[in-house]
Amino acid sequence: MTEQIPPASALPSTRALLRSTAIAAAVATALLVTVVLPAEYGIDPTGIGGVLGLTEMGETKLALDKEAATAAQPPTVAAVPCPPAPPAPVAAPEVKAPPVVAKAPSDVTQVTLKPGEGKEVKLTMRAGARVSFSWATDKGVVNYDLHSDHPTTGAYHGYGKGKGLAKHEDVLVAAFDGRHGWFWRNRTDDVITVTLKTDGDYQEIKELK
Repeated sequence: MTEQIPPASALPSTRALLRSTAIAAAVATALLVTVVLPAEYGIDPTGIGGVLGLTEMGETKLALDKEAATAAQPPTVAAVPCPPAPPAPVAAPEVKAPPVVAKAPSDVTQVTLKPGEGKEVKLTMRAGARVSFSWATDKGVVNYDLHSDHPTTGAYHGYGKGKGLAKHEDVLVAAFDGRHGWFWRNRTDDVITVTLKTDGDYQEIKELK
């Protein structure tokens, strides 16, 4: 069967085509402004979308899209600051013990003298050393001689002597290294005890036999 070609007079003219195109474009624009924009984006330049309820629909859609986008974002993790490092321990200042000062020797020595008896007590001292001393009898009087014998020559060195004394006190300063001390003699008929107190720089106190 042979297809029939319509005559040229039956085809629309160019003017008619342009008119149809313009009308279609106008209708599409009108739909975009009055329907699509209010319904999709909540934009209503003509106000018709609000009357038709399309603007509210678009605003709701935008709000839902915004919520969905927010929910899709990963949660923000607040940075937790690291705790500060503990301060370095401060070493306690070294406490130095005070120097130990040797205490000067101090002694109390007693000698008992029978009638006519003599006894000697000596301190070992260095040259220039000082010793405070005092002695006293329990009764009666004695004779005394405070002296030293040089350790190498044996020469006698006297510091003082007396007769008929019941007590005596002074400071003994050693003239040289060696032994320095007292010799007492009892010239009475009674037994006498002599108490000697020494305090100072000496190494030893000893009764000589």
